Amino acid sequence: MNIFKISGSSLLGAGLGWWFAGPVGAVLGFVLGSFAEGVSGELATENRTEGNPRDGFVASLLVLIAAVMKADGKIVKSELDFVKAYLRQAFNEEKASEALLMLREILERDIPLQQVCRQISANVDYNSKVQLVHMLFGVANADGAIPASEQDVIRLIASGLGLSTRDFESVMNMYVKSTESAYKILEVDPAASNDEIKKAYRKMAVKFHPDKVAHLGEEFQASANEKFQKVNEAFETIKKQRGFN
Repeated sequence: MNIFKISGSSLLGAGLGWWFAGPVGAVLGFVLGSFAEGVSGELATENRTEGNPRDGFVASLLVLIAAVMKADGKIVKSELDFVKAYLRQAFNEEKASEALLMLREILERDIPLQQVCRQISANVDYNSKVQLVHMLFGVANADGAIPASEQDVIRLIASGLGLSTRDFESVMNMYVKSTESAYKILEVDPAASNDEIKKAYRKMAVKFHPDKVAHLGEEFQASANEKFQKVNEAFETIKKQRGFN
């Protein structure tokens, strides 16, 4: 039985969308060949340019996860186990298993990262790009530490996707801690006044609210909520340090 064959419960749906073509499509070529078995040529053609935002996000996530895992030049079983556990948090058991099989195949391919990032950037909204980077840090941190090589690749990806430096630093400091992490998460200077801190918090709470990526579906709401919670935790940390309400 071919698990990549289109069905109502498959990881990627029948709306092939933009990711069917270009460098992302080339990396996912093994999946696209299987799609041809489950989707008529007419339907596949109809959906190549439209597609489902969630499917494009999933395709992007799998390719970018592979790029991060390959950053140090080696893939070990423990790393795959950590990623599998992470995928189980994002998907149900069936879809997580499917994602892992796809990922194993993608890891065998060369990934033209700059071209892939350009294609994703042109087709994915900004809030989803921030969510992609957040999830990549989550994967990289699955074993409790993020090597410099993986940080560098994620930084390169964020730049290629068009994230602002401050948004990247905000997300990175949710995982890579320093004495100024709480301030960087809120994108505010440590010398800012209490009122400025409160204003920055309200702004970031809106910017990183889970509703911003509701179009990706409930499977990604947990991760989006985690990002939102880290903004709240950063604000509470600063309030405790400064002693204000």
